[in-house]
Amino acid sequence: MRNNYCVIMAGGIGSRFWPMSTTQHPKQFLDVLGIGKSLLRMTFERLLHIAPAENIYIVTNADYLSLVKEQLPELTAGQILTEPERKNTAPCITYAAAKIYSCNPDATLIVAPSDHLILKEDKFTEVVNTAILAANKEDRLVTLGIKPTRPDTGYGYIEFIEDGDILPGQVKDVKHFTEKPNRELAEIFLRSGNYYWNSGIFIWRAKTILNALEKFKPELYHLFTNQSEKYNTQEEQAYVNASFSACEDISIDFAVMENAKNVDVVLANFDWSDLGTWGSLYAHLEKDYNGNAVIGDHVHMINSENCIVNLPSNKLALIQGLQHYIVVESDNMLMILNQHDEQNLKKYMSPMEESSPEFFKK
Repeated sequence: MRNNYCVIMAGGIGSRFWPMSTTQHPKQFLDVLGIGKSLLRMTFERLLHIAPAENIYIVTNADYLSLVKEQLPELTAGQILTEPERKNTAPCITYAAAKIYSCNPDATLIVAPSDHLILKEDKFTEVVNTAILAANKEDRLVTLGIKPTRPDTGYGYIEFIEDGDILPGQVKDVKHFTEKPNRELAEIFLRSGNYYWNSGIFIWRAKTILNALEKFKPELYHLFTNQSEKYNTQEEQAYVNASFSACEDISIDFAVMENAKNVDVVLANFDWSDLGTWGSLYAHLEKDYNGNAVIGDHVHMINSENCIVNLPSNKLALIQGLQHYIVVESDNMLMILNQHDEQNLKKYMSPMEESSPEFFKK
């Protein structure tokens, strides 16, 4: 395990989890399941089965440095990499890969978002270990694919080459990536059998991803490697800040994965969700006999069905006559929203931020 390094991406703002998730305290730092652990903490503990604590790095926005330190006190200052601004996943990964490579040229990276929910963690560890073997064997860029259960238009899809059986744990050559298809196309993908959801979890050698970046995004590569001697010194942050200021805003999928030919997918068999919305969280919460998922110690549901409710533990609430609603209160902000209208949440929030900005700057 000594050459295994984990990179947890924890810089997003999670706006679709408002009002619990805010710019100042986004969802990866929240206990959205009501179990006493944040999503970031759960991700860190999950990855301890793959790499030692000293080989786990967090990449986050500079504004969240104190939150990471608070929730992951095991980490040293050098393991928390701060971005001065959000520039998507490619710069984030380039920075982490270049820094870790400067410490260990033999490093293999497991790159994972901080806000995913993964059940069956033993199966997750097994699949990642399979991916590590594939990445190290032939310098492959490996991602984890999730078998789709519905024609979801919010996920990217990976088309892989069919060469015999399609079984959990198999490694397949990737043929094509498709980003968030329309409903008709998603239904075709679901029926085909050789399209899996793109989990956004990647495994590769540090050298392999840096070579790919040099080939497909040379400017981005050189911004983070032309002064690599500054990594792990007092000059690192100033160098990184300048690199982020100059670099392109682009995802790793667009920058590398859709262009490279040495891409594999491991067919995963663990329960997974990117927890992008309240609706996606609902599927993973325990429900009462009326289908209500309730987090809160004093919530009374009457003639209400299939709702998700998240209220402070000291709040006494009576909720009557609602069906398929999301009810969430946090920090003096309350949302009561029909689940079927959740895709419009950002649109609804825009005038609220204009009329009541004080609630969004806490």
